[in-house]
Amino acid sequence: MTSDTHASLRAGHLVDEQAVVSLTQDLVRIPSTWDAGRGRSEQPVAELVAQVMRGFGWRPEVTEVVPGRPNVVAVVDGGLPGPTLMFEGHTDVVTEGSPEEWTVDPFGGDIVDGRLYGRGSADMKAGVAAMIHATRAVELAGPFPGRIVVAALVDEEGQMLGAKHFTTTALAREVDAAIVCEPEAEEICAVAKGAVRLLVTCTGKMAHGAMPQHGRNPVPAVAELVAALGRFQKELQADPGEHVHLGPTYLTPTVLDAGSADQLNVIPGRAVLGVDCRTVPGVDHAALAARVRSDADAIGTRHGVTFAVEVVDDRPCAVTPEDHPVSLAVAEAHRAVTGAEPVFGGVPGATDGTILWRDSGIPNVVYGPGPKWIAHQPDEYVEVDDIVRKTKVYAEAALAFLTGATGATGARAGAAS
Repeated sequence: MTSDTHASLRAGHLVDEQAVVSLTQDLVRIPSTWDAGRGRSEQPVAELVAQVMRGFGWRPEVTEVVPGRPNVVAVVDGGLPGPTLMFEGHTDVVTEGSPEEWTVDPFGGDIVDGRLYGRGSADMKAGVAAMIHATRAVELAGPFPGRIVVAALVDEEGQMLGAKHFTTTALAREVDAAIVCEPEAEEICAVAKGAVRLLVTCTGKMAHGAMPQHGRNPVPAVAELVAALGRFQKELQADPGEHVHLGPTYLTPTVLDAGSADQLNVIPGRAVLGVDCRTVPGVDHAALAARVRSDADAIGTRHGVTFAVEVVDDRPCAVTPEDHPVSLAVAEAHRAVTGAEPVFGGVPGATDGTILWRDSGIPNVVYGPGPKWIAHQPDEYVEVDDIVRKTKVYAEAALAFLTGATGATGARAGAAS
């Protein structure tokens, strides 16, 4: 650690262990899926987060991104000149699905055999609680250089509207680095896969199923395109190949819509295909979309149909060097708290960190409490000890970054160029 090791350890010791676990339970007990039909949104969670922050004497800014969906952002000033570190988490959760698939109440926040259960327990209300109480511990440890931005944002599970809104603010331009508090087990994830979402519309001509010669059936054309995507996927898995932390590129058909099960005797005039492309560094997203369009056009010509390929979303790979100051700070803190050597890994999907990187050039690592693969599953859980441990790591990482004379501002400028 740096010369400020003792201050950092003191911050870790000042974590209110009971309070961070209780806050996680309180957050889990609020169903914060975005579901207007059921009267659910992130609003009640945002209100609780803001209330806790105000209880510490902070002055959170609550901003509606869209009606009923507010971001909550607080800035904690250390009183000394220095860089700005951001802790980021999201307040929405995915649906609990069928309650019959759960052995516990999906929104009970119950602790059983050392595990805190519930939808969002790992993804990522434990992380939200941990970043809040870690920042409070740093504040209680005394004056520190720079500032800590604590951001609880909406809609990560959707279109990441909260992160996109935050990147338009003046504050975003002042953030030197971020720790995204998503569940990654014990890994420090400094890289995340890119994502290209494609919506492919194939237009043919309706006809009677008994007389296909009078129509132009889009279904066989779409089937051929799916096969072409599989061949293209194999090419990308060979070149640029697998990434050490992210694995291979995938081009996954996820949506197929054509015709009606109520009218099996009708050749549809239109078919829609959705494709979720998950990429590794070295894959050119524009070239990927152009290749799919080229393949589609060739297939369309053979079948007498037309294809339109729309890029619905384009998220680049987020890459922060493992020797970046924020990576090193988390690694040092992990080592100090756990006594184990840090392990670097990768995010198989995308997080708000992808948007922070894409839209504001903010270097970030993803690290937080909870198993890496438990998100979105029935009986989602997080180990209580892990919540406390990660909170202490966050506190120490913050001081390691802010007091380490790491050249954070220059490091960001280089990463964003």
